[in-house]
Amino acid sequence: MTITPNTASARPAPQTIDASTLKDWEDNHDDLMVIDVRSGAEFDSLHIKGSYHVPLPMLSEHTEEFAAKMGTRVVLVCQSGSRAEQARKYLDAVGLGSASVLAGGVPAFAAAGGNVVKGKSTWAMERQVRMTAGSLVLASVVGSRFLSPKLGLLAGGIGAGLTFSAATNSCAMGQMLSKMPWNRSVNEPTAHQALQNLGIKA
Repeated sequence: MTITPNTASARPAPQTIDASTLKDWEDNHDDLMVIDVRSGAEFDSLHIKGSYHVPLPMLSEHTEEFAAKMGTRVVLVCQSGSRAEQARKYLDAVGLGSASVLAGGVPAFAAAGGNVVKGKSTWAMERQVRMTAGSLVLASVVGSRFLSPKLGLLAGGIGAGLTFSAATNSCAMGQMLSKMPWNRSVNEPTAHQALQNLGIKA
């Protein structure tokens, strides 16, 4: 099924907007819907007030259902813009081409004086990926020297994975890490709850 936005209100939207534009839209557009696609822990630590939490893995699995609930002024946010851009492509593929991505993510919006909600601090997913990849490469290099030369292949595999991640603007390691217990929140919605929440004014 392809989602066709209401043609009466559909309009071209910039693929990327900055924090000042989002602040202006918050003040002047009642139809604005801000979708945060980060992990539960990241959302709990800092999020834009009034935003809806729809983690990227959930959005990727239920894209058509979420697209059907969204209007024509949708802004997707994450930590830097990378995951939000992935979400935009998922939505665009099912016919919702009017979504925009917030450049610089939630931190940029907070730095610009935007209205945010702060909670317990946690590591951003991008930082977790760097730490995990770096630790595995270091362990494989040391292990190849003292245990088995074959362990050096792990470093090569991680390098290939990071190269593919950059080329495709995706991150399998990030998606795996997002499912770890420390990245989940007790308040993290199920897909059914997240879909219901989109029908409630945040």
